[in-house]
Amino acid sequence: MFLIVKVKMHNILALILSGLFIAFAEGMKIGQIVPTIEKGVGGVLSTLALIVIFGAIIGKLMTDSGASQQIADTIVEKMGVKLLPFALLIIGTIFGMSMFYEVAFLITVPLVISIAKEAKIPYMKLIIPTIAGATMGHSIFPPQPGPMALVTAFHADIAQVYIWGFVVIVPTIICSGVLIRRFIPGLAEMPLGNVMKPAPKKPKAELPGFGISLLVPLLPAILMIFSSIIKLLYKQTSFMYKFASFIGSAEISMLLAVLVAMVAFGYARGVSGKEITKSMTGAIEGISNVLLVIAAGGIMKQVIIDSGIGNVIVELVGKVPISPFILAWIITVLIRILTGQGAVAAITAAGIVAPMITAFHVSPVLMVLACACGSNTTTLMYDGGFLLFQQSFGISLKDTFKTWGALEFVNSVVGLLVVLVLNLFIK
Repeated sequence: MFLIVKVKMHNILALILSGLFIAFAEGMKIGQIVPTIEKGVGGVLSTLALIVIFGAIIGKLMTDSGASQQIADTIVEKMGVKLLPFALLIIGTIFGMSMFYEVAFLITVPLVISIAKEAKIPYMKLIIPTIAGATMGHSIFPPQPGPMALVTAFHADIAQVYIWGFVVIVPTIICSGVLIRRFIPGLAEMPLGNVMKPAPKKPKAELPGFGISLLVPLLPAILMIFSSIIKLLYKQTSFMYKFASFIGSAEISMLLAVLVAMVAFGYARGVSGKEITKSMTGAIEGISNVLLVIAAGGIMKQVIIDSGIGNVIVELVGKVPISPFILAWIITVLIRILTGQGAVAAITAAGIVAPMITAFHVSPVLMVLACACGSNTTTLMYDGGFLLFQQSFGISLKDTFKTWGALEFVNSVVGLLVVLVLNLFIK
């Protein structure tokens, strides 16, 4: 936190130097440190690099083709003005699940501003439910980087993460996206800066169909759940089990979604291969910094694991009369506040929290959800999400804390409470 806030150092260097500090402070052998760094970078990128890249590509192709506009227009049209906040909760969640958060934000916000203008509703009253859904969808569901890292570290069943994640997210986003607006004064008076403009609308005839527009971003989730069901029906030695494992892996399911997106949003609409490649290149360039920050978070996580800090923390907190889910949540929240990165918080917390699952005999799926909620919490002004929200709308720090800060806090706390309730029934 000192390096990021006081020294104004880039997150990547701050995370690497912090990892080295922990290694030396814990007395790791000097010959072990570099292999640990390499293992941390390789371990995280081997799991998340392709997933992040494919997610960025899908988001870009959806934007360029108008698929995002089709999803928004159709859901809003079907649900009407009265149910508009709930419609935007759905839209935000779908986009948050299917693409990197910054991409989802930049796609949905111009659409929402356009909707607010047409419906004559103060824009911030519609932005809050949209962002509540997007942040929670991005934090809870694989194959997004944070939850995917937690699923891998805790050996949790992806299908169950989706099922119980849905149970967690519904009451959470209703509280953070709809109910909370009643308690935030001055929403109608908040000015809109010059950065975000209403989205230019494409003619309806030029948009892809609603079905394919929705199928593409949800395809990885569908394949993963289908894979888990098939694996329950066949033995591990059977071809069907192995084929389901292959198709249901995050990398292959995302690759298939990219290929379908290229056809449905590109070739089938007369877009040349050259233009599709250009869009894909732009998408990859846009998330290069994100990948490097995630890799740096992997270094810190691996140092925590290899130095034995995670086991020491488990031994210490084992004497505290508090739920391991609350402890895991607190650890993740602290890392999120310190680093300003949700994915990094989840990845780093995974190294600390993983030993708790065996030590306390708790559900790996619920532990994934508890940490995921912790990674999606209220943040400070050096956090990327905080700054993106504030700068995009040109609002004050006070108004950013009232809106972004409040919805993230409610997301995190209500999500944890639902996990604690589920723990009464799931073992």
